[in-house]
Amino acid sequence: MLKFVFFVISLCLYCLLDSWWELVCCLLFIVVFFISSMSFSNFFCMVSYGWGADFISIILFLLGVWISILMFMASVNIWGSSVGSGLFMFSVFLLLLFVSFIFFSFNLFVFYFFFESSLIPVLVLIVGWGYQPERLSSLLYLLIYTILGSLPFLLVIFLINNFYCSGFLFFPMSGEVSLIINYGLVVAFLVSMPLFGFHLWLLKAHVEAPVSGSMILAGLMLSLGGYGLVRMFNLVGFVSSWVWLPWFLIGILSGCVIGGFCLVQVDMSLLIAYSSVAHMGYVVSGLMTFGQWGFTGSLMMMVGHGLCSSGLFCLANLFYERSGSRSLLLGRGILSVSSSLSMFWFLFCSSNMSSPPSLNLLGEIFLSVGILSWSYLSLIFIIGGCFLTGAYNLYLFSSSQHGKFYSGVSWFKIVTVREYLLLLLHWVPLNLLFLVLELFYL
Repeated sequence: MLKFVFFVISLCLYCLLDSWWELVCCLLFIVVFFISSMSFSNFFCMVSYGWGADFISIILFLLGVWISILMFMASVNIWGSSVGSGLFMFSVFLLLLFVSFIFFSFNLFVFYFFFESSLIPVLVLIVGWGYQPERLSSLLYLLIYTILGSLPFLLVIFLINNFYCSGFLFFPMSGEVSLIINYGLVVAFLVSMPLFGFHLWLLKAHVEAPVSGSMILAGLMLSLGGYGLVRMFNLVGFVSSWVWLPWFLIGILSGCVIGGFCLVQVDMSLLIAYSSVAHMGYVVSGLMTFGQWGFTGSLMMMVGHGLCSSGLFCLANLFYERSGSRSLLLGRGILSVSSSLSMFWFLFCSSNMSSPPSLNLLGEIFLSVGILSWSYLSLIFIIGGCFLTGAYNLYLFSSSQHGKFYSGVSWFKIVTVREYLLLLLHWVPLNLLFLVLELFYL
């Protein structure tokens, strides 16, 4: 396991290169080498000195590497400027290194340390390459939410080490676990996902972050929260209880509430960020059922949402680079100036509303079955959430593609081959992973 970690560390030397294509090739080598060396099974593999991997960590790590590759492709404008390009590359590789430590660590304290350390490269990306001066306020929101969520988690880790003598993620605590420990273990990850009520930092971050920051937030950081919940449930035991009922209800209600918020948004990035909160609410509810269907659907939704939401942010950034605005009031008539770009808008909006054959469809089916098996009363909220999901995706597509193109934009730069390839590399795995569903079976 450590050979992969040291290989990622050695890639930091490539930050001295000016060619993003060579960096992409190195990351693709990691993907191929990792897939050929790992065993996709329910058992742990390559276990050594507190490190190891199972198929959940493998899938999410490969998602992180894939999103990192697409981040480099989407941030070619940074390569053109000689100022800060090396720091940008170093931040991305440092984030990838921290993520690999998170996914492959068995030690609870090491897991916590790198989970919190992963925020540092994200903060550097937002502050260094954000679009507006208000990005400092988003930095403040992010710090406040993460600190308030992580301090109880740190205290609970000390309590577990003192009273339960369990410092590993996969050794369940013996005896009855108190309510404080249960909530302290999960709050940090509910903030990271984020669950409705803890989501204000995500909206601020997405609005002010560059496209690379939005991609890593939507594609990876939200999945880290779901991964952390799965690992924490190993400690407390996979037992459904009334203790988790408040989080289950908030998650299932957030789909309807956030769907209504999406229908009144005029900013593309805000609408996409709100849709991320709605999807993560269903993931939380599925995990809180502690059932086979819920866990499998949550894993599918995390991977599918990571690819789909990242692609939508890329599309919003393509329009922002050409028009200087993300407003749906000004960003009309894309269909009249670029029909091929409009086609990708249709593909990603349809995938975001869970149309076949996207992985989001299978994730929602599994989540719906898991949630209904826990409570049939949830059917009302599932139907309402699905309806609003389709409504705000149709609103996003129709508002941006139809109508008269804004006359204040004197010219519209043609979409390059690199940008088409970037969108295609988001869409193809999102809609072809249904062919290998055995990867997601827990």
